[in-house]
Amino acid sequence: MAGRTDTAGYPVPDDIDGCDLGAAGYRGPRRVEGGTSLATEVRFTSGAGGRRLTVEITGKPDGVPIFLLHGTPGSRSGPKPRSGVLYRYGIRLISYDRPGYGGSTPRPGRTVADAAEDIAAIAADLDIYRFSVVGRSGGGPHALACAALLPHAVTRTAVLVGFARPDVADLEWFGGMAASNVRDFTAATDDRLRLTERLRAQAARTRRDPESLLTQLETDMTWPDRRVVRDLAIRRLIAQAYREALRSGPQGWIDDVLALRQDWGFNLSAITAPVRLWHGEQDTFAPVSHTMWLARQIHTAQVDVQPGAAHFGAVEILPEMLEWLSNW
Repeated sequence: MAGRTDTAGYPVPDDIDGCDLGAAGYRGPRRVEGGTSLATEVRFTSGAGGRRLTVEITGKPDGVPIFLLHGTPGSRSGPKPRSGVLYRYGIRLISYDRPGYGGSTPRPGRTVADAAEDIAAIAADLDIYRFSVVGRSGGGPHALACAALLPHAVTRTAVLVGFARPDVADLEWFGGMAASNVRDFTAATDDRLRLTERLRAQAARTRRDPESLLTQLETDMTWPDRRVVRDLAIRRLIAQAYREALRSGPQGWIDDVLALRQDWGFNLSAITAPVRLWHGEQDTFAPVSHTMWLARQIHTAQVDVQPGAAHFGAVEILPEMLEWLSNW
């Protein structure tokens, strides 16, 4: 039987029948033209130094290539439209586990800029020479690194609920940020041992119970985020992504937090291709002020701040952003 999707194109778990769909926020099944049996390919690419990068490819094999960079923590298996929806859009969606997450080899001491090197290696392995990039949350700065450092290849970039550079004079970086993120990002610069111990313990809990991290995050969520993550389909996808991300331990998560709080290794002023910055106004995990700061630094940026949305609203806006990214 073909899989089912909600109105954003996300798959509905097979065991959803019999649940209280209204309370869960499920919006009804959607038939996907072109079928939903298209294969999703998982392959391995060699990064610098022979490191393994685990890559997932879905959608139309000869479609417009778009790289999707996951959040923090996250993995290649994070929420995305079904393969049939991507096929209809004419998109070949490529996602990968950043070093230390999922099936990718850790790269201790990596910077945000290093993501461009990994993306270039994956693109070369796939014989792709031009592509778009979208980054969600902690993946946003990594997407901007590709735009700045691979200008010959990156045609368009989208950043959803992204972070600003640290320690900039014209931004209160922690202003309006959830206590859990303030704690971790502060420890990244003040107490790395404490950060490592905390994330190691959280990763162990998440491997045992993938939904435990979401449940913990809900205490810091505004109501728009609670609405999104109570959708049974989306909640399942996010939990699965967390489990895959942390299956080998917390190293990717730790390295992400450290990288976001140090020099990124590139200049935002180097970006020349079109950029879309999307942010939910009520986001507390990455406050909207971060996106407004990015907009002031990137002269090609178009900003969309959405009232009534927050951090996890990035999951729902992704199909629209993918359609924009494919038009080049």
